[in-house]
Amino acid sequence: MNILLIEDDRRIADFLQRGLRAEGMRVHVAREGHEGIALAREAWEEVRAGGNSTTIILDLMLPDMTGLDVCQTLRAQHIQLPVLMLTALSTVEDRVAGLRLGADDYLCKPFDFDELLARLEALARRGREFRDQAAKVLKVADLELDRSAMKAARAGRPIGLTAKELALLELLMSAPGKLFSRERILSNVWGMNEDPLTNVVDVYIARLRAKVDDGHAIRLIHTMRGLGYRLEVDASIAD
Repeated sequence: MNILLIEDDRRIADFLQRGLRAEGMRVHVAREGHEGIALAREAWEEVRAGGNSTTIILDLMLPDMTGLDVCQTLRAQHIQLPVLMLTALSTVEDRVAGLRLGADDYLCKPFDFDELLARLEALARRGREFRDQAAKVLKVADLELDRSAMKAARAGRPIGLTAKELALLELLMSAPGKLFSRERILSNVWGMNEDPLTNVVDVYIARLRAKVDDGHAIRLIHTMRGLGYRLEVDASIAD
């Protein structure tokens, strides 16, 4: 089980880190909210790529922002990692606020370590469901690719793609923002190390772009001249 512990109290963080690692868990620690958000974003990208899920233990009181702000930011960025809010504040209002902003569970300090483990195990099961769903459906902005059915849609409207176009789209969507060279695309989609037709990748990119981007204000498929192609929401990238 992977754990992201966002806790600024060094004594508590060290205690939890030792205890969770003794239970066989991989633990990453963030001392501030912004650092925790960055690590959570990386962990969610791993989930989207089919990797193991991460459960977040989030302290309510952090030096740069509140745990509520962290949780709200994660959900606004569509980061669906399970979140266990850990806090000394135990009023009903505090718990309700955390749950409404996207926390999955709430544990008040002081707490029993066995209860913490039981709650983490329950959240990990939920995290595996998120991972399985994320692995089946790739999504970038309003573009979706259902890997199990091999069907694509943008803004809810189906896109008719050939087998090679689907394979190319799946590759680009597997790592949003990553630059794929022509050689890498050829190897992954066509199983070739060299391009005997010299422009087969460019032709298929043009076809895919016409089907995915035409008629939409935001273009997702971008060309880095002389380098390759990437898929992401970034209007600053030259086409």
